[in-house]
Amino acid sequence: MSQRWVLHADMDAFYASIEQRDNPELRGKPVIVGANSPRGVVSAASYEARNFGVRSAMPGFRARELCPQGIFVGGDMQKYSAVSRQVRQVFEEFTPEVQPLALDEAFLDVTGSLGLFGSPRELAHALKQRILEETRLVVSVGLGPNKLVAKIACTQSKPDGLLVIEAEQVEAFLRPLPVRRLWGVGPVLGETLARYGIHTMGDLSDYDPSWLEQLLGRRAHELQAMARGEDTRPVESQRAPKSYGEENTFERDVVERDRVSAALTAHSESVAARMRKDHFAGRTVTLRAKLARRRGVRAGRTSADAEPVYPLISRSRTLPNATADGALIRRTVLELWDELALAEPVRLLGVSVSKLERQAAEQLDLFAPRPELRGVTQPSTDGARGARLGGALDAIRERFGDSAIRRAVEAPHKITHSSQIKAGAEAPLVREERRTRVVELDEADEPQEQCD
Repeated sequence: MSQRWVLHADMDAFYASIEQRDNPELRGKPVIVGANSPRGVVSAASYEARNFGVRSAMPGFRARELCPQGIFVGGDMQKYSAVSRQVRQVFEEFTPEVQPLALDEAFLDVTGSLGLFGSPRELAHALKQRILEETRLVVSVGLGPNKLVAKIACTQSKPDGLLVIEAEQVEAFLRPLPVRRLWGVGPVLGETLARYGIHTMGDLSDYDPSWLEQLLGRRAHELQAMARGEDTRPVESQRAPKSYGEENTFERDVVERDRVSAALTAHSESVAARMRKDHFAGRTVTLRAKLARRRGVRAGRTSADAEPVYPLISRSRTLPNATADGALIRRTVLELWDELALAEPVRLLGVSVSKLERQAAEQLDLFAPRPELRGVTQPSTDGARGARLGGALDAIRERFGDSAIRRAVEAPHKITHSSQIKAGAEAPLVREERRTRVVELDEADEPQEQCD
């Protein structure tokens, strides 16, 4: 039986590289995307900035301390998404088995494509060349017998690298690497393992299985198998999302309910619109709130990486029926907020919807007959009707612009700011929005968004 070959492709410093490509004055300079406000977070950093220790997800103030000569740019998600689509089209020239992980990276199962290129290395070289021709950007590539090895090989090859690991080379390749390279081993678990003398994948692979099970429980067997390079996960080209979410960090801490309501309204409508676009509805609505008062420091790889910790509170409610109705999602998160009854300010608010169900596309009808109400004073909570109304609003906005129509429950000043952010403009109330379409938990104890 021939060896399976999985390729992991990761665009180098994707957002920052696009900015350098489109602005010759930025080439060769430390470019930092995002973090252009006091509470901003780095979305991406060029390799020139990384030489100073700047990395994605780092607070902006820390990036400025490490790289005072850094050039901060606001970013343009619409442009980055367009380039991402170009990259995806190139991937599909090599195989239909493509599993995107983010805008800038994907797994490709190229086992069936090798006959067209001669060898894994020749295929990878051809892919890198096509990406360069189509986008004028570079991509790093790792190939191996499974997803785990391919991703680690890609990381080891950066920047602009190409690393091929044959099946018989896997053990020697993995053994000396830090255990933190494994999926699911974040800072907390990494520190726990280090206390027991487990620093490398070789240490983990050799550790007594019974003792490891006492330490880690059911995760022990899985982690030891990964440390040996065993990974049977398929490349899933038709993966469905697990949740949709959006959150923002405020420029100033917020406690007033009208501002909270405005933020939650904008997020609820945005999440609902994205779900409708992908023909999904969800049953579980989650509110996330990060408190403004710092409660300590999170340890990093080094003392310089240490970051302040702000408590994150999460509350969820599962609805009887799946919905993509922004008004219903908004009502639910506002009820969750009121139940929290927080007496202190928050710095971040987020809304997400999970337990998704795929919905069939249907004809939009803004003026469909209104269903009978149970009482004249009670508003309709018909989620299906709300989703149909939302779909009609989506179509109107797409044709005539975001400001053409909105629900009466939306707060106008907040919607303006939300729209400005999506367009890359400055907004006095909100610092940034994060959009998520979660499909897999990778490489951390909890979900994180990284841009390499």
